[in-house]
Amino acid sequence: MSEATHDNLQNADGQDQMEQLDGVTIISQSVLEEIDNSNAEENEDDSIKEKHEIPVLDYDAMSMEALTDELEKLVNNEKVMAIKDHVEGIRKAFSDKYHHFIDEKKEEFLAQNNEEGLEFEYHFPLKNKFDGIYNAYKASKAKHFKQLQNNLEQNFAVRESLIEELKNLIDSGDSSISDMFKKVNEIRERWKNAGAIPRDKYNILWNNYHFHMERFYDIMHLDKEARDLDLKNNLEQKQLIIAKAKELLNEADVMKAFRELQLLHRVWKEEIGPVDREHREAIWNEFSEITKQMHDKREALYAEARAKESDNLAVKNEIISQIIAFGNEKIDSHSGWQAQIQKMEALREAFFKAGKVPAEVTEETWANFKNAVRSFNANKNVFYKDIKHEQHENLTKKLELVEKAKSLKESTDFAATTPIMKKIQDDWKKIGHVPRKYSDSIWKDFKDACNAYFDRMHEARNAETSEEVEAFEKKKAFLEELKSFTLTGEHKADLDAIKAHIATWKTFGKVPFNRRHIEGKFNKILDALFEKLSMSKKDTEMMRFSNRLEQLSEGDDRRALEQEQFFIRKKIDEVQSEIFQLENNIQFISSSSKGENPFIKEVQKSIERHKDDLKLWKEKLQQIKNM
Repeated sequence: MSEATHDNLQNADGQDQMEQLDGVTIISQSVLEEIDNSNAEENEDDSIKEKHEIPVLDYDAMSMEALTDELEKLVNNEKVMAIKDHVEGIRKAFSDKYHHFIDEKKEEFLAQNNEEGLEFEYHFPLKNKFDGIYNAYKASKAKHFKQLQNNLEQNFAVRESLIEELKNLIDSGDSSISDMFKKVNEIRERWKNAGAIPRDKYNILWNNYHFHMERFYDIMHLDKEARDLDLKNNLEQKQLIIAKAKELLNEADVMKAFRELQLLHRVWKEEIGPVDREHREAIWNEFSEITKQMHDKREALYAEARAKESDNLAVKNEIISQIIAFGNEKIDSHSGWQAQIQKMEALREAFFKAGKVPAEVTEETWANFKNAVRSFNANKNVFYKDIKHEQHENLTKKLELVEKAKSLKESTDFAATTPIMKKIQDDWKKIGHVPRKYSDSIWKDFKDACNAYFDRMHEARNAETSEEVEAFEKKKAFLEELKSFTLTGEHKADLDAIKAHIATWKTFGKVPFNRRHIEGKFNKILDALFEKLSMSKKDTEMMRFSNRLEQLSEGDDRRALEQEQFFIRKKIDEVQSEIFQLENNIQFISSSSKGENPFIKEVQKSIERHKDDLKLWKEKLQQIKNM
């Protein structure tokens, strides 16, 4: 059979019309090669098999933590080539979110650090974990491709040997037509199962195979009975393919059905020979009509997806507009910015959950979102940068007071120096916060200098008197009596009894300075009694505190009262700073996981506990002021 004759047969049977049908691309040779490669990795034959479908998630709407978990699950549980599109989608979504996150961190760092020579560094363990999983995937893929290439070369050698066997069979002329037909069918079946070959050798090998097949058909035309039997068999196989194609029209997963239809087209084109002229056009038209219906279903699905993407774009553009509006609002307080940050986090989460947008505007939409967030953060950072500048000024002022207190701590002129030291302490209280990293050290230096002076002053002023010794003995005896006191279980009566003991204790008066440890023993007994009463933690704490203040007041220990007030103010500063830090930190945690993350819930509980502590410390401070 000549090449021209073969072309006519192929066109008559629709074989070469596979490339394009009514504007519907069915399958090209390059696609067939891809399918061959895909089948080779699965070690499948050319028959249509049910495959495990891996769902494609909306990776843009997932947090970095969720993306990392999904990548790890796919790499550990799925075949490497089955997840290549999924992995690429996950990698891009993670990369976009990570770079956006790092940009925000860098902007915040630059806003808070003006010193030259400082380089931005940020350790993000989740990025290391993600990179490790992704690198493991790339290594597996490289190993897979190396093995696949070996398989392709082996398959090529098998197919070459089959062509040679076919050539020898035709050239020998020793067999009858029926025997030759049987042997050719065996070669064709082995060819069908031989697997994929290297892409660059595909055309030459395929043409060579068909050349010798055409030679066989030239010979077979001499035997009409054998040829008619082959045409009939081909018709039956193509009718089976049409039946399978019709079933695919009812498949709920349109994309899965379309992929399987492509495989049916490959079998139709490459594995089944021509049919008789009577049926060629009709059977091809029937198959083509099914293909067109499948194409229409896929286009309808695409249209629905495009409409949804357009809706998502409108939602995301509205969110971007709201972020821009938030960024332009004038906020001049920490609480105001915290409220804005919470709103911002809600918008960020809504943006990521809004879903995909049309591909042609994906980059533009993402860029607009990042710019809007960057503008918001820039305004926020300006505000906190100003606060930090003020804190550095406060640091300078407090350092000056530390140096002044140190210069006076050895003074023995208590009458002249004490008012100055008290003035220094008052000035300290009026100065606001300093940077957190200096707070503890500067407070320690200042406290040590003040304590050194007042300790020396009290040592000079506190000499034992006979009245104080007598008061000590009375209190010592009273403690022994108090050890036998037990509660009755009647709350009001027990509380009145404890108050009476406190009143009795006060009547004994002040004890010598170096024996004031007895006050601590009395307080421990009171603490034990208060714990047994059914009082709230706050009421118990305030009653203990009130008793302590009265003891200090009755002892005429002004310095101790001032120290207590100083301590409480420091605790208020520390708790406020801790609340500020927790609220500030919580904004940088990935928004998409906030509602589910147990760490976030624990931080929020910690903030509430600190707020309760702050309220208690402020009540204590007010009680000292009232004295």
